[in-house]
Amino acid sequence: MVGISLLTLVPGIFGGTETYARELTRALSRVGTLEYRVYAPAIAPDAGDGLPTKEITAYRASRTPIGRLAAMGLASIGPGVRRQLEPDQLDALHFPLSIMMPPLPKPPSVTTVHDVLDKIQPDAFSRAERAYRKVVYSWTARLSRLVIVHSEHAKEVYAAGAGIDAARVRVIPLGIDRKVFAPGEETREPFLLYPADAWPHKNHDRLLEAFGLLRRERPDLSLVLTGAGHERRVLPDGVEYRGLVSPGELARLYRTASAMAFPSLHEAFGLPPLEAMASGCPVVVSNAGALPEVCGDAAAYFDPTSVEEIAGTISTVLDRPDELVARGLARAKLFSWDACARRHEDVYRELVA
Repeated sequence: MVGISLLTLVPGIFGGTETYARELTRALSRVGTLEYRVYAPAIAPDAGDGLPTKEITAYRASRTPIGRLAAMGLASIGPGVRRQLEPDQLDALHFPLSIMMPPLPKPPSVTTVHDVLDKIQPDAFSRAERAYRKVVYSWTARLSRLVIVHSEHAKEVYAAGAGIDAARVRVIPLGIDRKVFAPGEETREPFLLYPADAWPHKNHDRLLEAFGLLRRERPDLSLVLTGAGHERRVLPDGVEYRGLVSPGELARLYRTASAMAFPSLHEAFGLPPLEAMASGCPVVVSNAGALPEVCGDAAAYFDPTSVEEIAGTISTVLDRPDELVARGLARAKLFSWDACARRHEDVYRELVA
């Protein structure tokens, strides 16, 4: 039996990481051929979503940052969570949320690592965050038999930064739910879309500057921001903040935007550009991190440190969007959650063997 530990899942907090965890369990329930058990926290008892699920009452799940740290600290030193995870009954154990919690020497385990930003831009984190990542991520790398990342770029960065053999790292791209993200009949409207939380590496400030340049020539153009953390930002004219939106509302924005701009300074994968492509939305992205690997020839690229290049590339795409739309639809078909789940099963079989 393969265990899937989702103890550190906090609904509505971790964006793409939560999407991955939930879509993986759904897809495994559809196409999986192994026996599974999902271990869920009290705040997300539905995390198994079609797979047999056990709620771990010994894990004191919390929605606050301090509460989450306390829960993980107690889980790492106490026997209660280890006992309820039933390690002696499992042939393999997967930690999809980047952290092996609690640290377990057996059964053989695999951990999915989503974020390699600390390996590239350590200054993006406080001293306390860097110390926490050093301790927690080091035991994750040491105790995991295998590690899953979502791009070849992330594999190279993680293996070098964590000091582990790249032969232990498996690359599995993410998927797209094309029942949600698909072209529609809506008319495209004169706005740009950027769905991203307000992290420094998401590069919102330069995008806002570039948008100011675009508005000089296109006064009817607007910019829509979604995600968390923009509440205190003073937004210029023409910029609207929608906050956290549902998948359905995000899909509608993709279907009606003139283009999606994605100026991130680093991505270990980059799911929103693919969702936009699947929805028939032209995509303009930075040439950083894994984005060129993921988007291929289906996006227009810019240097994310150049405000003028961001504005110029977006302007070019707004004038001639049709070719990118066609390429994006074709590119998006290469990614599915069922294929993602089957490749996870290959990794689980490797662990069991």
